[in-house]
Amino acid sequence: MSKIETMNPATEEAINSYPKMSQEQAFDAVEACHAAFLEWRKKSHEERAPYLRAIADKLRENKDELAELMTREMGKLLKDGKTEVELCAQIFEYSADHGGDMLGDEERVHGDGKRGVVTYQPIGVIYSIQPWNFPLYQPVRVLAANLIAGNGCILKHASICTGSGLRLRELCIEAGLPEDLFQVVLIGHDVSDKLIEHKLVRGVTMTGSDGAGRHIGATAAKALKKTVLELGSNDAYLVLEDADIETAVKFSVIGRLYNNGETCVSAKRFVVADKVYDAFVEAFVAKMSEIQMGDPMEEGTKLGPLSSIEQFETVRDQVKESVANGAKVLCGGEVPDRTGAYYPATVLGDVKPGMPAYDDEIFGPVASVIRAKDDEDAMRIANDSRYGLGGGIFCKDEEHALKLAREHFDTGMVRINSFGAADPNMPFGGVKDSGYGREHGGFGMKEFVNAKAVYLPS
Repeated sequence: MSKIETMNPATEEAINSYPKMSQEQAFDAVEACHAAFLEWRKKSHEERAPYLRAIADKLRENKDELAELMTREMGKLLKDGKTEVELCAQIFEYSADHGGDMLGDEERVHGDGKRGVVTYQPIGVIYSIQPWNFPLYQPVRVLAANLIAGNGCILKHASICTGSGLRLRELCIEAGLPEDLFQVVLIGHDVSDKLIEHKLVRGVTMTGSDGAGRHIGATAAKALKKTVLELGSNDAYLVLEDADIETAVKFSVIGRLYNNGETCVSAKRFVVADKVYDAFVEAFVAKMSEIQMGDPMEEGTKLGPLSSIEQFETVRDQVKESVANGAKVLCGGEVPDRTGAYYPATVLGDVKPGMPAYDDEIFGPVASVIRAKDDEDAMRIANDSRYGLGGGIFCKDEEHALKLAREHFDTGMVRINSFGAADPNMPFGGVKDSGYGREHGGFGMKEFVNAKAVYLPS
């Protein structure tokens, strides 16, 4: 297909059409980005920081417009879009405020007391391949870290949110960023693979499915390019024997339905100790049953559409297969007769291995409830997954929960008696099939730099 077409998943109406780039045009963008990088790298961290702060200001100035664009392109609630814009502004500011300290030269000693310096130098053009669930945040968390580090950035965004990617670039240029330093390429997978291999692309970062991650990681490895991969998850939230049920239910509903359930760190599997199973499930199902679907542009809407008809069909089929294999629908699960990619808030019980609801990531508002014999069994079940991005623990004894999180939860992130998606000051990333590498908290700034050792003679 020579064009990219975007569609509003709430109305199924066409939004826009964009011509795809040829391989030659994409390569031109890489070469222009590299040329801009050669000048950008000469600036100090202190000289780069004002550009990032100006981008943060520009995002806030255009918050309403950006939120509406994201809602039209992929169906997120308008209020969540506004929150996303603010998070992106904070990420740019965090990078500006802390980049100099985190990337500054380090004094070391080598040999018999001689001076050594470790310096973190930019490496060039970073290729960023991003999904549609957070049209602004996904590219920004790569862009901000690499701009302060001194790199250039090429973005291949998910096709359904092409407009958001292009608008982000426009606003960066309006804020004063050199025009060629951040490029957006409108290309297919075949050209993307060629871009990974381009000699001027020095690193590749991607967020998406574990299947896509394997392909991109292998393609990059053949070209000896470093990668950072964030590949989704099937996050388990443990409801332990001493959990406060009201707190557990409150954050379980938020955690499952945030961003219409289309978040890699959503609460997806709810592993509940037998002692509190009935109390939790009764209250959880009651709250999920109350959630009504509606227009994502409306202020009071709690659940909007999925991002596309294709995504709707995937979620629908995963639920069907799970039920066919023995899962029980405790609420929801029935496809509404209406226009748009809407799927209801759904809770599945009797979930066991061999079902998509247990083994795979359901990227939509579907909760899987799993009974555990006790707290120890709950921890075992939580780790019984090929994924390892995030997770959570509901437990009144916070020190016990901290010990479990620190020593036993086989994930990159753990929430205790709460839910949240990301924070600029905390590392973000996973283990196992959820990928490798870290973003945020300063960690992302050092993923694509050359930690160069300089030995001085005295």
